[in-house]
Amino acid sequence: MQIYLPIAEISVNLFAILAMGGAVGFLSGMFGVGGGFLMTPLLIFTGIPPTVAVATGANQIVASSISGALAQWRRGNVDIKLGTVLLIGGVIGAVLGVQVMKWLRQAGQVDLVISLAYVTFLGVIGGLMLIESLNAIRCKAQAIVPKRKPSRHNWVHGLPLKMRFHRSKLYISAIPALVLGLVVGLMVALMGVGGGFIIVPAMIYLLRVPTNVVVGTSLFQIVFVTALVTILHATSNQTVDIVLALMLMVGGVIGAQFGVQAGQYLKGEQMRALLGFLVLAVCVRMAIDLIVQPDELYSLSPMLGGQL
Repeated sequence: MQIYLPIAEISVNLFAILAMGGAVGFLSGMFGVGGGFLMTPLLIFTGIPPTVAVATGANQIVASSISGALAQWRRGNVDIKLGTVLLIGGVIGAVLGVQVMKWLRQAGQVDLVISLAYVTFLGVIGGLMLIESLNAIRCKAQAIVPKRKPSRHNWVHGLPLKMRFHRSKLYISAIPALVLGLVVGLMVALMGVGGGFIIVPAMIYLLRVPTNVVVGTSLFQIVFVTALVTILHATSNQTVDIVLALMLMVGGVIGAQFGVQAGQYLKGEQMRALLGFLVLAVCVRMAIDLIVQPDELYSLSPMLGGQL
């Protein structure tokens, strides 16, 4: 059953898109990740223009993050003050990222930049995840207990502009939080990812935010930043395809329920290893698409101003 996407300007198979949303939802439920860093490449593989894939991916993250943020809010796991500082940086990064996307579209280089960013990003993240998980499996098999000497203070605590965050019980500089939010805003705008798998470890290991507050505060920031990116892409670049987003949401909601159940049968290090392999597989596929010579070396497409 073919469905026409008005913004992407192509027809897609309804069941294929639902299956794609279900697959990413399954992975999200199993691994506890937003799935944006997998959804955008998969959409590109199916022929969706990269700009539409990025903007629509950000739109889907809004819906999937709201329920989680509300649940964390009810449990009191959201640091509003810290989340606001992250949000300020995120807004700056989002506005800058959307403008960069607009410049790249005008220069005709947006597809290449998005693909290169994903290859680099997925390669680094997937490699680090795989190495860490394999080391954890090896240590567990050999009954090795890693020695860890946690420190409550690092270079972050020596920076100026300190603020007191009562919910997180911290007195630290606002600069790292602003920079972290800015990076996440850029990632959402340019790559269509939520950035949770970057911001969560950074908040835990860099800012020393208590673990029970990290997820809720991260979701609080991500909801507003992704919503802003969606609006900016829709008004500035006209690249948000609501029809596509709705199909992905339906499949994602269904798939997530099965993913949560499947995740209960895997150990933590096994799940991280599988996710690392998956991320690297997507990275390799995108790298191949960049290297292999296309079937058609030349094509005609409308240029700016409506001229051929």
